[in-house]
Amino acid sequence: MTLDDTQPVRVVQGGERRAASRPKLSPLDDARYRAPGDSRWLLDTFRYPHLLAMLLKKGTSTRYYGSVMGWGWSYVKPAMQFFMYFFIMGVVLGLTRGLELFPLYLLSGIVLINFYSEATRAATNSITGNAALIKKIYLPRELFPVSSVGSAFIHFLPQLVVLLAVSMMYGNFAFSWLAIVKVIVALAILLAFTLGLGLLFGALNVAYRDAKNIIDVFLMFAVWMSPVIYSHEMLRNVVPAWVYQVYMVNPVTVAVELFHEVFWAPIVSEPQIPDFALTNTIGGVGIALGTLLLGQVVFRKLEGDFAQNL
Repeated sequence: MTLDDTQPVRVVQGGERRAASRPKLSPLDDARYRAPGDSRWLLDTFRYPHLLAMLLKKGTSTRYYGSVMGWGWSYVKPAMQFFMYFFIMGVVLGLTRGLELFPLYLLSGIVLINFYSEATRAATNSITGNAALIKKIYLPRELFPVSSVGSAFIHFLPQLVVLLAVSMMYGNFAFSWLAIVKVIVALAILLAFTLGLGLLFGALNVAYRDAKNIIDVFLMFAVWMSPVIYSHEMLRNVVPAWVYQVYMVNPVTVAVELFHEVFWAPIVSEPQIPDFALTNTIGGVGIALGTLLLGQVVFRKLEGDFAQNL
């Protein structure tokens, strides 16, 4: 038996030649092993699709567990909210006189505001609500806010179907590629903005439980901070120009106005489409992505202390 000349050798006493043993890699040096927390941020959620699917299933299946109506509440609650705003704002205060087909205008915004409020609140509470799991094992903590927003989006889909059906009942609504693109852009903006807020306040809520209360107060004004129950024209006449411009690039406002353009404007005779709609949309996209980046950075900065603070 001969030794390969290319292998390192060492000479021992008596002239015997032996192959030098190669140093073994420690598990910590092996590329297959990664330290807990050494993730690729939100991209890591796609490395655990089974866990994400389980959390989504939990969020959707247990929401109405033990309820007689079950998923029917996904229709009843927004319907009650719609009728309340329609009667008070439309009938009592007379806003219907300024907006043609006010019920459809109102419904187009209400469904988005409901999704935005529910998803932001759920994502903020997602880390503290899974404290027992986080303290026992490691998994990408971003999975919890992502699954919370995903579950809220699943419950939003029936409301979107109702909005589409009502819009088609009102008049000559027709599908178009531009309408589909506007709906996708509106939902993408709102998803990015909501997830960014969820990551930011979800992380802060672990160390400072005031974050949950801040979000609750903030969401109380959500329906008033976007043109849901009034037209953007009404605000432009009573606030400074720069306030109106900031208001119009608010990601929630951009998403609501895109929904108005798709589900309401094609049916009415004189729709109130905002000036510089494309510019506002680009600004909303930038703010939504900036919020998502900020939320992810803060989340990664604070997640090392999650188990300790929980």
